[in-house]
Amino acid sequence: MRLTLILLFLNLAVTAPAQKGIDPTFLRTSLSTAAEQKADLTTRTCHYKPLFGEGAAHAHAAVGVARYGEAIVDAGGSCAVVNYPKEEQVYLVLSGSGSVLYGSQHVPVKKEEYLYLPPKAPHSLENRSGAPLRVLVMGFRTKPGTGAYPKSPAVANMEDVPLQAVGGHPLSAQYRLLMGDTHSKRDRIAAAQTLTSLFLMEIAPGGTNQPHHHEREEEVYLVLDGQGEMAAGSGMDGIEGRFPVRPGDAFFFRLNCTVGYYSAPGAKSRVLAVRSWYPGMEVEGMEH
Repeated sequence: MRLTLILLFLNLAVTAPAQKGIDPTFLRTSLSTAAEQKADLTTRTCHYKPLFGEGAAHAHAAVGVARYGEAIVDAGGSCAVVNYPKEEQVYLVLSGSGSVLYGSQHVPVKKEEYLYLPPKAPHSLENRSGAPLRVLVMGFRTKPGTGAYPKSPAVANMEDVPLQAVGGHPLSAQYRLLMGDTHSKRDRIAAAQTLTSLFLMEIAPGGTNQPHHHEREEEVYLVLDGQGEMAAGSGMDGIEGRFPVRPGDAFFFRLNCTVGYYSAPGAKSRVLAVRSWYPGMEVEGMEH
């Protein structure tokens, strides 16, 4: 009997599943502290700092977000050509000027310009100026591209997109609606599949965009200017933590995570935000 119990105990010890770590509700990092890593776009003159997704810590926590990071192209440098059949990308120029090679076309870009890069379209960055080119790289897992990609990419400048109020949010937060999906009627560029909304928030001193949560989408915030506190934490009951932030700080929010921003008194903040569908939770034709 004793031998049987010992064997049963050993069998349970071998077959019992290993404890799984708990996925974080949100992730936080900063452009100033993120470490440079090798990636498919990097070269001797092109460097990449992953913030979320591929190459970053807790990469598995971002399910629909394939990658989110900063590419830095040295003066006179260029990145490797990349091509993603199942991923759409957005490039947004943080500083400097250069060009995006899109297919065989060279598209000039400068600070605060952004482009939509569809699946299957080969693309890279080139910098023929005398100063570094810094570009935010955002990638989202999506359906495989079908047919030919557009001959020219959709491109716009953030400053050319008018500020406006958005229903459900305080007037202390004004929005530049930069990009939405192909059903969008309000965004400057309506071209995406998995990305649902790319927008810039300009939040008045002491203002807020009101903490909230999203049941079907992942979201990333990047503080471009100003200072304040980021709201992040448990979602549906509204419990939140508040974390001091400054330019370069970035947060990834899982489904139902509380997300929000409080601008410090005396400081106007500019926060870039992007939302994208969690795989399998897409709603066709839904306007955000």
